Amino acid sequence: MEASWRQVASGRGRARGRASAAPSSGNGVHLRGAGGGREKGSVGAVPSGAIPGGVATTAAARSSNSPAGSQALQTPAVHELMSQKKFEEIKKANQAAARKLVEEHFSSSSEEEGDEDFEGKQGRIVANTFIKYTTQTDGDIRELERTKQYVNEAFQAGAMTCLICIASVKRNQAVWSCLGCFCIFHMPCIQKWAKDSQFLVSSVTDDDFGKRDYPWPCPKCRFEYKRSETPSRYYCYCGKVEDPPLDPWLVPHSCGQVCEREFKPPCGHKCLLLCHPGPCPPCPKMVTTTCYCKKAKPIPRRCSAKEWSCQLPCGRKLLCGQHKCENPCHAGSCQPCPRVSRQKCVCGKKVAERSCSSPLWHCDQVCGKTLPCGNHTCEQVCHVGACGECPRSGKRFCPCQKSKFSLPCTEDVPTCGDSCDKVLECGIHRCSQRCHRGPCETCRQEVEKHCRCGKHTKRMPCHKPYLCETKCVKMRDCQKHQCRRKCCPGNCPPCDQNCGRTLGCRNHKCPSVCHRGSCYPCPETVDVKCNCGNTKVTVPCGRERTTRPPKCKEQCSRPPTCHHISQEKHRCHFGSCPPCHQPCQKVLEKCGHLCPAPCHDQALIKQTGRHQPTGPWEQPSEPAFIQTALPCPPCQVPIPVECLGKHEVSPLPCHAVGPYSCKRVCGRILDCQNHTCMKECHKVTKIDGSTGKNKAGPECLHCEEGCSRPRPLGCLHPCVLPCHPGECPPCVQMLRIKCHCKITSLYVECRKITTADVNEKNLLSCCKNQCPKELPCGHRCKEMCHPGECPFNCNQKVKLRCPCKRIKKELQCNKVRENQVSIECDTTCKEMKRKASEIKEAEAKAAYEEEKRRQQAELEAFENRLKGRRKKSRKRDEVAVELSPWQKHKYYLLSVCGVVVVMFAWYITHDVD
Repeated sequence: MEASWRQVASGRGRARGRASAAPSSGNGVHLRGAGGGREKGSVGAVPSGAIPGGVATTAAARSSNSPAGSQALQTPAVHELMSQKKFEEIKKANQAAARKLVEEHFSSSSEEEGDEDFEGKQGRIVANTFIKYTTQTDGDIRELERTKQYVNEAFQAGAMTCLICIASVKRNQAVWSCLGCFCIFHMPCIQKWAKDSQFLVSSVTDDDFGKRDYPWPCPKCRFEYKRSETPSRYYCYCGKVEDPPLDPWLVPHSCGQVCEREFKPPCGHKCLLLCHPGPCPPCPKMVTTTCYCKKAKPIPRRCSAKEWSCQLPCGRKLLCGQHKCENPCHAGSCQPCPRVSRQKCVCGKKVAERSCSSPLWHCDQVCGKTLPCGNHTCEQVCHVGACGECPRSGKRFCPCQKSKFSLPCTEDVPTCGDSCDKVLECGIHRCSQRCHRGPCETCRQEVEKHCRCGKHTKRMPCHKPYLCETKCVKMRDCQKHQCRRKCCPGNCPPCDQNCGRTLGCRNHKCPSVCHRGSCYPCPETVDVKCNCGNTKVTVPCGRERTTRPPKCKEQCSRPPTCHHISQEKHRCHFGSCPPCHQPCQKVLEKCGHLCPAPCHDQALIKQTGRHQPTGPWEQPSEPAFIQTALPCPPCQVPIPVECLGKHEVSPLPCHAVGPYSCKRVCGRILDCQNHTCMKECHKVTKIDGSTGKNKAGPECLHCEEGCSRPRPLGCLHPCVLPCHPGECPPCVQMLRIKCHCKITSLYVECRKITTADVNEKNLLSCCKNQCPKELPCGHRCKEMCHPGECPFNCNQKVKLRCPCKRIKKELQCNKVRENQVSIECDTTCKEMKRKASEIKEAEAKAAYEEEKRRQQAELEAFENRLKGRRKKSRKRDEVAVELSPWQKHKYYLLSVCGVVVVMFAWYITHDVD
């Protein structure tokens, strides 16, 4: 979008060029600029000489006829004069365009004011029409407001809309008004609606199509009308005149006569307004009536509010017959008695506390009275009146109802023996059993059955229904979905799915079930309101986007957007209010002076940081202005102010009053009492009078130097604190030392080492564990971690055995080391040793003999192979050798000897332990 001055200049230049040199255009097309079509009195119209195009064109035209003129135009004075004149005219055009923009944005035109005046007169006329109804406060004004709304809409062009065709109802069109919601429709629209509604309802089933008199509903309130009530002629609102003529002095579609319709609910009076749309207002007749309880004196009241309450206690007797109604005077029957009393049941056997509103109650006990027959008792539960005759007295039928018997009540009726012959549940066959008590059995005869849809047959028991699995493929009444019901007989149910299509208003969805054709128009209405909401126009849903908001005659009630309490009076409007031109007069926060500048809460400033052109081919955009609040100008009154460090006092401007630094060194003594603050003059708090002037505050520097005080004797660690007053704290540095046994590392504070004596140092170096060193005997030292050599006093017990290892004893290690004790073998040990040696000799001898025999057998076998003798002759030449007792029983003896050796070894080991 180009700037306003650029539009005016280019348009005026094109207009001038088109008037003087139109044939010289390059393509023969006349270009029309932004200002080319403006009239003489339009804003921005400047003389043609102010435009460079116009000047050039005129100069060119003159140069072709007069050479002297071209020389005169080319002088510097003429160029300067032309430039100055062009600048002034462009400046005036810009100022005029800016004024017009402000007027269009913040004020109303004369035409709008005229419309508002007309609407104000119209509103006063309607208000005067209903003034007789609004003077009384006892009546119900809700119906009155509805009537006023319908009358206002009838006077406003385009406010009444037909909900069927969604078009405005004009004054010269035939209309029909609903008796339930008083909504107005076009006559052809409502006739087509009624016809289509009856067709859709009657087409649900094919059997009674077009035969029954189906009703049709109102498109908005669904109030049902009969077929005979379908409108065929155009009447006024009260129904007196057919085809009422168009009269500009009457309400559209009105006959101008008195309405004379009966009020609802009927009261005997008739409406006194002229023929009007919408419901009749409440009955304004004055009648004399009394209150609900008839205790107060009759007073005159409006007929529409003739029922009233005197607020005195009702006093009517309640249904319980004991108490009276304590509620204030009310309409209708009294409420049930809220009190509780003790009441007997109907039979009189039980008494319980119950509400007075329900005096009759039944207990759960059986009556039990003896019936007139004298043989039976009454089996009814807590009843009123006589028990009645015995149910078993008189003539009784047998179970099949074919024979009748006269028997005493003490005897049961016997079966007659005839066939039962009752019709079974199937309704076709009869019971074939003999007369019997109880229900008949189910029908079990097999019959040929057809399914419900008639496509399949099957032989099966009569009592079982037969439904096939075939799904119906017929379309439902919506012609969109299939029936899909199993074994359907043909009368497919209506479609039960929700339509859900978006209506024409684009705000709601169709709530009806799935149907054919277009959906009904949206029955909802929307109020299009002015900015304050006092004036509104009711339009059908969906029309609110295109409906112009009504013009409001009320004063703008918005609070001022600036800080002033009030603003200039103007009417209700959309958009922002006009800017405030009052002086600011704000109290400055710092100094308390009043701001003398004009109100600057809504100042127009140029927007910065906008899109920059990407190249010379892109035209620069218009400068954008935004509304923002500017701060008040600073106050310049000089005020004496002391510096932060209390060093000097200097005068400062009122807007700059505040703590400042004199650039001197602070010089206050720090908390360490050893150094001074070297910061530049700064704020210091927590100063106690004159004694604390030289004392550093929390804002001063903190001494960051290390402590330089000497350490205790033996401590090599520096003080961990920074520079501080007083003595240094004890050294808590942990030292790592080895214990006496040189195995465990111990951590001890430095202060404990430096202040301990020899004994304490030995205790600190002890790890509290057993000494790991070995004594000469090979055992571990039993003492706790200690310095020096370990004492040689091993008392640990060791096991000592005799030479044959049979005898074992436990003795102290130090005695064994000194050879003070020794253990010798006894006679038992010697005897066992001798037996063991004999057994070994016997075993060795037996093994020798066995080896010798084996070798002799191998030698003989080898000699026989060499000789080649036959097996029989070999047996004949063999010599029988008699075995010795040892060779016969050597295996038994060896096993016995093994057992003896094992027992001996076990005895030796247990004896030694």
